[in-house]
Amino acid sequence: MDKQITDFNPNYVKKLQLALTAREEKLFQLLLDPDNDFLEALLKNPYINEDHLLVLLKRSDLTEDLVNTIHKKHKHILNHRLILALAKNPATSGTLIRNLLPQLRLFELIDLCYLPGVTPDQKLAAERAIIQRLPTTPLGNKITLARRGTTNIVAELMKEGHPQFFEVCLDSSRLKEASIYQFIRGATASAETISMVARHSRWNQRPNLRLAILNNVKTPDIWFTLWLPKVHHHVLKQLIARCRSNPAKKHLLELELKKRSSI
Repeated sequence: MDKQITDFNPNYVKKLQLALTAREEKLFQLLLDPDNDFLEALLKNPYINEDHLLVLLKRSDLTEDLVNTIHKKHKHILNHRLILALAKNPATSGTLIRNLLPQLRLFELIDLCYLPGVTPDQKLAAERAIIQRLPTTPLGNKITLARRGTTNIVAELMKEGHPQFFEVCLDSSRLKEASIYQFIRGATASAETISMVARHSRWNQRPNLRLAILNNVKTPDIWFTLWLPKVHHHVLKQLIARCRSNPAKKHLLELELKKRSSI
């Protein structure tokens, strides 16, 4: 390709020479060029610095190869700002993004999840990086994550069953019913967190969640008292069959069944 350019396009040769020799101020203008081959040449310019690379990485039309070249050729000046800019660029490969994300701060990872134009791979990698940090994340940050987190992050926080941020998870507009259902059926559900779901105005009328709550041995008796009168007859019988190992709950169910048979 270079030989063809030399033989047939002397103007392009001059352009490439300019890419290699231009000084700092001229470089900012040249970084706007749409030609990726020309941009590759610019990266060899000895005057290119952090500010130039930050401008270049704001472009959404770069190729994966060019982003990889930026990372390889300028590792010696890669500071936090450049690492963040690389992580945000949509052309950054899955392999490179996984290497960069551990170097980002927790809430930079959250911002990356919601960045316009973020690729599914970038979002998923950022979510995984956040989830991996949850065991060592301070409580205050977990509360903020419960408010700002994606569906997957909020669902993961909910699994911890911590009352101090459980309510915040329930309030999240990104939380899905399926995540709550899985939590209620899981080992970390407690009487307190089950009651939080049962009291929550957004979730307490969901039939699947009500049934899951009534099936949980940790559910406080008050929810049987309040909800059983509205439970269908066949569901009531199913609940009795499942509560054989819990005499107290079975007694409440049988009392409700007896009331109905006496009417």
